[in-house]
Amino acid sequence: MREISQILSVIEPTAEAQPALERAAYVARHSGAELELFICYYNEYFTRDWLFDAPSLDTTRKELIEGQEKFLEELAAPLRSAGLSVRTSVLWDRPLHSAIARHAAAIGADLVFKDTHRQSAVSRALFSNTDWNLIRTCASPLWLVKPGPWPDKPVFIAAIDPMSEHDKPAALDDDILVVAELMAKAAGAEVHAFHAYDPRLVLSAATANAYIPVSLPLDEIGERMRKQHGKRFDEIVRFHRIDAARAHLVEGAAHEELPKLAHELDATLVVMGAVARTRLERLFIGSTAERTLEHLPCDLLIVKPPWFQTDEA
Repeated sequence: MREISQILSVIEPTAEAQPALERAAYVARHSGAELELFICYYNEYFTRDWLFDAPSLDTTRKELIEGQEKFLEELAAPLRSAGLSVRTSVLWDRPLHSAIARHAAAIGADLVFKDTHRQSAVSRALFSNTDWNLIRTCASPLWLVKPGPWPDKPVFIAAIDPMSEHDKPAALDDDILVVAELMAKAAGAEVHAFHAYDPRLVLSAATANAYIPVSLPLDEIGERMRKQHGKRFDEIVRFHRIDAARAHLVEGAAHEELPKLAHELDATLVVMGAVARTRLERLFIGSTAERTLEHLPCDLLIVKPPWFQTDEA
């Protein structure tokens, strides 16, 4: 993605506040993109013909859809008055994540915005099953929004893996940084780059495969890994013209260090890549990444490899 021309904002029809819409409108306003407000509505009680006859069902569903369309138009009106190009759409479809992924692909959305449900007392992002399925299946960059005001000086963190330790295509790191920079330009944000390496993984792998106890110099391994990872990390950071003060190469587990850095920087958004093994396999989020995402104190933007297409039928 080299520009933002089409934004899809998923609207929660039963929610009073619409944080995702606020973020989407902000980016649309600063990028000049067209904004679409989208509701996917489905009620199984108005699908079963043993409760109603066919004409009654059709009439009821039509009235429900019209009610949602009216609601979207009410949300769109002040945005249009402010000069944004806004359209609305309502679909009767399920499951929600499949409908969103299909519709985003159909309209060629450059960005999809969706609310996360709520925050707990420990500031964890509580992702629903719909959120996790969207992370895995939505081809468009997916911005999951937590409730809260947008700061005057946003801070974005691009989490990259230049060593491709998790079977992630190397080109995805460039895509992550390009998207982060593009979003930052539209939001007036500062971009930081992050990468974590963990020498303990080498030690545990060696001891797990040894028939006798193994003693390894952890400090030496750590220094060697820092040089190897640092070389690749510095190359991509310099290419994207990110100052050294905003480049964070950290020793430790990513699922611990990334949320820690996000707290320290008071980050507004973390940009991450979805993990993929091959083009023939479905994208997935591993257990380490899941722990990372759940503990982030800010919005999350998930980027897919350019070749990825949703397999939701």
